[in-house]
Amino acid sequence: MHLTSQPSLLFANAQGEILDYDGLYMAGSGAGHIYLPSPEHLIELPEGSELFTLPQRLPIGIEPDTGEPALLATNPYQDDEPVQAVAAFMAPAHTAIYTAAYQSEENCSQRLPLFAYTAVGWADGKFWVAAFRSDADCRQDANQFDFDLLERRTLTHLKKHRDNRLIQHLGKCCLTYGCPAARNYFLGRWEAPLPSSPVCNAACVGCISLQPSGCCPSTQDRIAFVPTEKELAEIAIDHLQTAPLPIVSFGQGCEGEPLLQAKVMEKAIRLMRKHTDKGTINLNTNGSLPDAVERLATAGLDSIRISLNSAQREKHRLYYQPNGFSLDDVCNSIAVMKKHARHVSLNYFILPGFTDDPDEFEALAALVEKYRPDFIQLRNLNMDPEYYLESIQHQPSRPPLGIASWFAQLKAAFPFLGFGYYNPPLRS
Repeated sequence: MHLTSQPSLLFANAQGEILDYDGLYMAGSGAGHIYLPSPEHLIELPEGSELFTLPQRLPIGIEPDTGEPALLATNPYQDDEPVQAVAAFMAPAHTAIYTAAYQSEENCSQRLPLFAYTAVGWADGKFWVAAFRSDADCRQDANQFDFDLLERRTLTHLKKHRDNRLIQHLGKCCLTYGCPAARNYFLGRWEAPLPSSPVCNAACVGCISLQPSGCCPSTQDRIAFVPTEKELAEIAIDHLQTAPLPIVSFGQGCEGEPLLQAKVMEKAIRLMRKHTDKGTINLNTNGSLPDAVERLATAGLDSIRISLNSAQREKHRLYYQPNGFSLDDVCNSIAVMKKHARHVSLNYFILPGFTDDPDEFEALAALVEKYRPDFIQLRNLNMDPEYYLESIQHQPSRPPLGIASWFAQLKAAFPFLGFGYYNPPLRS
């Protein structure tokens, strides 16, 4: 469906009801820069997305007559009633072009939970977001899950494998937290998770499995044990042998840093490959320990996905708060995998206004030119945008490029790079 009119601003009233106001156009933000999204940068809100109200934050729209940003301070339909900004948390495989445009109130004391906040508006009887689909793979699309079937299969599998602690843990991830990777494991398809580490060597500001008391809550519980190689292999071998386009991945949102468990992962990989040469064995990691990566590559690790908030050394340090490693170690892990002719993805966090900052673009381009990763996964940063920019001490020297322009320039500069959202299957 094509837009026939510019989307109007959305806001929430005091009761949390979401309303549209055609007196202002929808606006988008890039680190505080306010924009009127162009039609080619708008898509219908993807199925499976959610709308969030943003407490203590006032919506910003665009004046139709002047094109200037305007603050909506009260409900236009109810005198003096307070309002809140509204944002979309998009379904997987979609990348934000703008975040929601808002101004925090002077007494704002509440950090936003660990989600991404995409600009959203209303037109032609539909919600529209400033975004694009970044991966055609349907593996986590909402329409791929029959929840009655999922629950039956999960409960049957849990009953069958009572003694495997990791399978029991994934059951909670599936049924309690709705983890798409855990759901696909119990449905016997595509990518299956292999969480393995209860500890970490970083204290990421936006960690989704462990947050200090009094901060915004973590979105899920971290695994509390180290699985044995047999527990890991019991999941992986059957999945690799029977699932379509099979991938098994160490390193999930419900754990710390898997490289700290390199010994057990090495044994598990060798056990997997003793039984099957099918599918892709992948590691999602912060890339902190290149010597451990070397051991895993030698054991048979097929691919690695390294999370990266920034290609600038100090911005990386401020976000990850690493214990005993730096961005240089991360880059060395890329080099190790490339030496073994293995696949390397960057799990690159996208935040409009920072990701497309010219200095960040230049740093990323230099990293890609030197280390030649194969693929970049475009992942929206799940964090309060203002708190993130404060945490990494973002002080831009030039205006942002715009995510659409940033993406076009990156593709033009590096034609060998693949782009998407998910870990790609390397073999069937």
